[in-house]
Amino acid sequence: MPLDLIQTDLGHDRRELTEKVDALNARFRHHSAHDVMHGAIEEIEELALVSSFGAESVVLLHMAAVVDKMTPVLFIDTQMLFTETLEYQQEVSERLGLRNVKIIRADEEDVQRDDPYGALRMRDMDACCNLRKTFPLQQALSGYCGWITGRKRFQAGTRTALEFFEVEDGTGRIKVNPLAHWAPEDVRTYMDENNLPRHPLVAKGYPSIGCAPCTSPVKKGEDPRAGRWRDQNKEECGIHFVDGKMVRAGEKT
Repeated sequence: MPLDLIQTDLGHDRRELTEKVDALNARFRHHSAHDVMHGAIEEIEELALVSSFGAESVVLLHMAAVVDKMTPVLFIDTQMLFTETLEYQQEVSERLGLRNVKIIRADEEDVQRDDPYGALRMRDMDACCNLRKTFPLQQALSGYCGWITGRKRFQAGTRTALEFFEVEDGTGRIKVNPLAHWAPEDVRTYMDENNLPRHPLVAKGYPSIGCAPCTSPVKKGEDPRAGRWRDQNKEECGIHFVDGKMVRAGEKT
């Protein structure tokens, strides 16, 4: 079935949108991650790449730069990131020639009202993520029809059935997951073959990197995401939802 440019809005018919996403998944089922990236950028109007500039982010950023260096890249600065992440964001953007990186931050009035001392995370991690990450991203994405993520099936139990293309509940946007079927060794191989710079914290035991106060090093044999919100009943920051609600560790989907 031929696919025209996909245009979505909040009032778009869910069934029609689902049919288009199903067609995309069928079309790209046996294609590479690069093909999915290229197809998404070419066929989905107003598409952005959301990147944390974390441990594996450079892979998608490189793929996007190869297709179109003007692809919008949304980087959420929670103002609690590691200094190494902020420096890495600048290094990677310059090296790959990314020309449309948008730095997203929470509204300063909201921060002063809800978390003036930066201690909200200590009593309510979800509220902190919502304030500094989820709400700012949703506002930034309001003008887009779709967004590209770096999610992969192996990362969490909530992602085991992840497809290349999804319909995002409640927004009428399409989520694109070019690396959905990749294994950890695929990521390493791509980075090696393309001589891509590593996040400096990876060598210090941080295979998954979020905000500095809520990220710890991972010990040998631990799950790569064990250092994210360690010892908390929390598996997602809130950016990604299943059936319209944030997924927590141990919950069935």
